[in-house]
Amino acid sequence: SLAASLAARSALSGGDLTVFDSTADAFSLPAPNLKGAHLLQHGEGDVAFEVDFGDALSPNPGLGPVFDNVSCEACHVGDGRGRAPVAGEMFESMLFRSSIPGQGPHGGPLGVPGLGTQLQLRGAGLLPDASAVISYVESQGMFADGSAYQLRIPTYTLTGIGVPANLLFSPRVAPAVFGLGLLEAVPEVEVLGISFLQAAQRRVSGRPNYVWDEVHQRVALGRFGWKANNPNLIQQTAGAYNGDMGITTSLFPAESCEGANPLCARHAPELADDVVTNVAFYTQTLGVPARRSLNNPLVRAGELLFHQSGCATCHVATLHTGFLPGVPEVSNQVIHPYTDLLVHDMGAALADNRPDFMANGREWRTAPLWGIGLVQTVNHHTNFLHDGRARSLLEAILWHGGEAADAQAKVRAMNAANRAALIAFLQSL
Repeated sequence: SLAASLAARSALSGGDLTVFDSTADAFSLPAPNLKGAHLLQHGEGDVAFEVDFGDALSPNPGLGPVFDNVSCEACHVGDGRGRAPVAGEMFESMLFRSSIPGQGPHGGPLGVPGLGTQLQLRGAGLLPDASAVISYVESQGMFADGSAYQLRIPTYTLTGIGVPANLLFSPRVAPAVFGLGLLEAVPEVEVLGISFLQAAQRRVSGRPNYVWDEVHQRVALGRFGWKANNPNLIQQTAGAYNGDMGITTSLFPAESCEGANPLCARHAPELADDVVTNVAFYTQTLGVPARRSLNNPLVRAGELLFHQSGCATCHVATLHTGFLPGVPEVSNQVIHPYTDLLVHDMGAALADNRPDFMANGREWRTAPLWGIGLVQTVNHHTNFLHDGRARSLLEAILWHGGEAADAQAKVRAMNAANRAALIAFLQSL
């Protein structure tokens, strides 16, 4: 109920992993309950997260032969959000998932022959998979009170020798990486319970995305990525090394261009398992910024509007963690991430038309909102949604369609004062 939701108000967004820091370091601090060997392991993962890879003569060889960036930190600056490039910039913190119609092994996307399931926009010894350009047109709209707004509609142009005519692609900006261990520790039964509750209320119908767990060789609940296509952080980490940097591991031993060029032939893994484990542990144990301005009347009014508009149906304020093996720090916590970890139909305007396991081309995972008010401080921008098309939190809301259309309509019907209160609430998270 609304009363129960508001009763759960707390500055402790990450439970015992909450950090009280609202500076540019807000997303990059170790959880305060880390001690001893685990604090040291977090530090080792932090160092590895920032390592720049290069060619065979580099201190950290293995980059490429095609890649998108040279380190984890280069995309997730300050452990925060990426954005689309502005005119003249390279793609630094945005990538393109790729596939062709059909299903790959275990029901996932079918990779493009010679390119795989991600287009690499840079090359080291090979030409990049593709070149990409974004252009925007402005769309005009109006709130019920007569105030005008503009949304920018992106168009993506991809060109390359190996890019097929039937390419399915999905632009994605790098998400923030703090608090992920807590989301990994939320019991599957709690996520499914939220899905059942939504179905019973018949307002929205969030679905779990069941995906292939490469670590445990079984189907598992997807939790991470814009379409919840990764089940755990070991796989998420190894997959990012492989897709973003062309770094092979024991979990993903093939280059994306395998079969297309002798430089892409199978070889010994370029990164040791313990490095993958340490980087995954780093993302599992980053602190979560505390909420701010809890008692500000404007924030409290905005929180009420957030619930009354139906936003909290999907952006669920409070979740609980169970036990995560090897990471006792994230276990048994009450957290406030504002997500349900489910995928929802967000309407045609946001569709990428690229299926990903059980998520269809219109569905996206509910993005966690914790820390969202600090993105400008950490990352010096306010670009939101999966491809950064929204230039503000209000624009992000206005793009919501599909299952979120009713909530979006309620926001469009608000007067300027209520809109300001709603945004003040979001900025407090």
